[in-house]
Order: sequence, then structure tokens, then C-alpha cells
Amino acid sequence: MKRNETKLWKIEAQRRNAERNQKPRGSQLEARAVALKASCPICKVQLANEKQLGDHYTSKHPKEKPHAESS
Repeated sequence: MKRNETKLWKIEAQRRNAERNQKPRGSQLEARAVALKASCPICKVQLANEKQLGDHYTSKHPKEKPHAESS
């Protein structure tokens, strides 16, 4: 009887540890949407800030002028 109880305790402890160590479920879409502040009006790529948008323009759209408004 003792051995059976030990197995049950071990299985229960493994289940609790698996629940504790499990990564949070769900997507990071909300966090990503908050972090991406600027978007390119030409190709609609989303960027984190205005500096990245300027760099994006020089590398991807060299013949275009950066727009003053970028959201």
C-alpha cells in the first residue's frame, strides 16, 4: 500500500510542476501592437519608432521622400 501511495504522490507532484513550469498561453499580438508605433505608408510595414522609419525609407524606398505623418 505504501508503494502505491508514493507513486500517486509522485504523479501528482509531477502534474503540479508541469502546470507551474508551463509557459503562459496566448499570443503576443497585444504587446506587439503597443510596441509598434510607426508604419510605412507605402508598404505598410510596422516599425517601433520614427528613426527606424527613416532607416526603412533610405533602404527600401530610396527614391521616395519620407512623409511627415507616419501612423
